[in-house]
Amino acid sequence: MKRRRRYRKKKQKYIIIFLVMMIITCVGLFSYKKVKVKEESVYFDGVNCIIQYNSFYATAGSNNDNKNNYKKAKITKYNKKREKTYEKLFNKGYNSSFLSIVNDEDNLIAVGSYEKTVNDYDNKNSRALIVKYNSQGEVEVERDLKLLDTTKFIKIIKVNDGYLVTGQSINSSGDGQALLIKYDKNLNVVWNKNYGNNKKSVFNDVVVIGNFIFTVGMVDKNTGIICKYDLNGNLLVNKTLINYTFNGIVNIDNNIFVCGSNGNDAVIVKLDLNCNFLQQMIYQSKDISVFNKIIIDKNNNLVVIGSNIKIGKNQLKNYDGIVGKYSSMLEEIAIVTYGDEREDYFTDINSLDDNYIIVGYSQYEDGSYLSKFINYSDALKVLEVE
Repeated sequence: MKRRRRYRKKKQKYIIIFLVMMIITCVGLFSYKKVKVKEESVYFDGVNCIIQYNSFYATAGSNNDNKNNYKKAKITKYNKKREKTYEKLFNKGYNSSFLSIVNDEDNLIAVGSYEKTVNDYDNKNSRALIVKYNSQGEVEVERDLKLLDTTKFIKIIKVNDGYLVTGQSINSSGDGQALLIKYDKNLNVVWNKNYGNNKKSVFNDVVVIGNFIFTVGMVDKNTGIICKYDLNGNLLVNKTLINYTFNGIVNIDNNIFVCGSNGNDAVIVKLDLNCNFLQQMIYQSKDISVFNKIIIDKNNNLVVIGSNIKIGKNQLKNYDGIVGKYSSMLEEIAIVTYGDEREDYFTDINSLDDNYIIVGYSQYEDGSYLSKFINYSDALKVLEVE
């Protein structure tokens, strides 16, 4: 009996020691994982859009300056000297980002996407997001939309009685539909139009010309699309161009100008109001290039920004910014690149008196990405970098 008791006590002792060691090991692994995540996380602060109104600037983007390193959608308001008036993060859910912003009197309305639930986060799915902020940066109204697995809003513009929003909804295989949605001032859906079922379709930009709405994007990664709708969202015309991508759209009188790429070259395409091809300008560099935004300045010149992508050793890509200016006849006035051996992204451009302000973000030596403001002269010379 004594031997059995000793054996039991000895056995219990070993079991306790084993369990303690397992707990210590698990805690150690958990701590290691936490440290590892923090060591591998890279600081990110990027601006995707800028607008100017009432002597103020406002930007939309995201950063991951939080303990979990989630990217959080943010809006920032600046005074005329570009000093921050306020910065507001959208702190709901997990990862989020704002891609476009518009002002309506003193209100700001931003669109993008976010991971609302744990299931969204685990499966890397997102819901489209639209948020209306008052003059103090407080949320007045917010709405989200989930159609297929991943839904996002890309561009918003203001119209007389509400807002037009473009975007995309895709399933886990990448197939889905482009979105054109009209919201009223209280962010209620007025109508919702989808285009390109079962294809990798997306609408990247939208413009209203007279009594018609024009959208541009892609129906797959190599086919550009331009659609013409009436003001009630009824599709009137759709035209595609193979081996093109379409990212931005503007108009001068009865001519439409669309920026994007043709194969590996950045391009501006000129079309009429029935979406018929008229003319194009191809920017041929030694590398891969694409234009992603286009505006019209006060002299009716077209100003575009984009990326020049160099392929280095081991197929590593290096991104430089591009800014170019063209006449309405697509004659080149000036074009320059911006960047060094690290990555520089141009995301939006705005006219600023006789100059231009470009926003984006750049990579730094420690691997972090920080937002950037660059002032360019009328001749596309860099005046100031912030």
